[in-house]
Amino acid sequence: MIVDVKVPVLAESVSEATLIIWHKKQGEVVKRGDNLIDIETDKVTLEVAAMSDGILAEIVKGNGKSVSSDEVIARIDTAGTGKADKPAEPKTSPAVRNMLAEHKLDAKQIPDSNNDGRLTKDDVVNYLNKDKPATQESRAPVAAKSSGTGPAPVATAPAVVLAGNRVEERVPMTRLRLRTAERLLSAQHENALLTTFNEVNMKPVMDLRAKYKDQFEKEHGAKLGFMSFFTRAALEALKRFPVINASIDGKDILYHNYYDIGIAVSAPKGLVVPIVRDADSLSFAQIENKIVEYGQKARDSKLTIEELTGGTFTITNGGIFGSLLSTPILNPPQSAILGMHKIQDRPMAVDGQVVILPMMYLALSYDHRIVDGRDAVQFLVTIKNMLEDPARLLLQV
Repeated sequence: MIVDVKVPVLAESVSEATLIIWHKKQGEVVKRGDNLIDIETDKVTLEVAAMSDGILAEIVKGNGKSVSSDEVIARIDTAGTGKADKPAEPKTSPAVRNMLAEHKLDAKQIPDSNNDGRLTKDDVVNYLNKDKPATQESRAPVAAKSSGTGPAPVATAPAVVLAGNRVEERVPMTRLRLRTAERLLSAQHENALLTTFNEVNMKPVMDLRAKYKDQFEKEHGAKLGFMSFFTRAALEALKRFPVINASIDGKDILYHNYYDIGIAVSAPKGLVVPIVRDADSLSFAQIENKIVEYGQKARDSKLTIEELTGGTFTITNGGIFGSLLSTPILNPPQSAILGMHKIQDRPMAVDGQVVILPMMYLALSYDHRIVDGRDAVQFLVTIKNMLEDPARLLLQV
């Protein structure tokens, strides 16, 4: 029996996806649940698993191809459940066959870049030059560099060696990176962006964490981080300044009577922003556990489109990368984003004395079309007050 392997049903806002890399070759044995291929949309990377045991009989679409929702990309022969036969002879063009004959190569020993059973001239050239350094004369195709934390980019480009062995490489942007670029440019062009800054003394929060972190982790199975404090402080501030939790819909202002907070987390291909739904109903421990869960999913490319869709307000922490100050760009249609930064000891004036305190700069970027400067400044001051006196978070004062 032949079973079709299809692209998962994508979200309404996602029209196309890109096949990143096949993990199984045509003719290979597969087991139910095996990850066959990674698919990248403009929001998230998805895995397509085998629905049945069998042989991957045909790869219809190779690496790098654009696909749409529910499109057939491969077929599994469920009758072929035994051990796979020896590798089949790959499909080749006359030009490729001439190259193979000229260099006395076995086509079955050469990896095909698309994993679809078709050998190209580039595949043969890559194989011939795999142990040779690139030179100006050979200009051997060079694979795009990978960070080692995710699948390597499928696109390759010829290396151009300039004078003095200086090499340039042209690599197409991924669909996710292209979409991110489009959204960032759109946010700047279509919103009246303005950023206000403040600073917060982190010593009260740090002292509270130091006092209770061990007991907190023992009770809740989660580490007590800074993000839960900032999330709870932001929630209290959003309740006092609801326009910052709102968005523009045509000529109307849409006020959201719920709080879906986007938390930026690091993924192999860049930052992603999963959504903590109804964050105001969650405890510190539940917020921390949700952030840990999303962080692990991001590293494993397991986030779903639903987990990345929506959100009424976003928090991003550039401090984990060492950023001292930045102007974050909001995520439309949201009207504001809070930027956290590196905690740094600085001399501060306290009651006429110079005291060294752990300080953090805060930044709030907002859409000035609906958020007035007064509200933005007071919103940030509210967060500062909450963090410098954490008892306010409990008492909601």
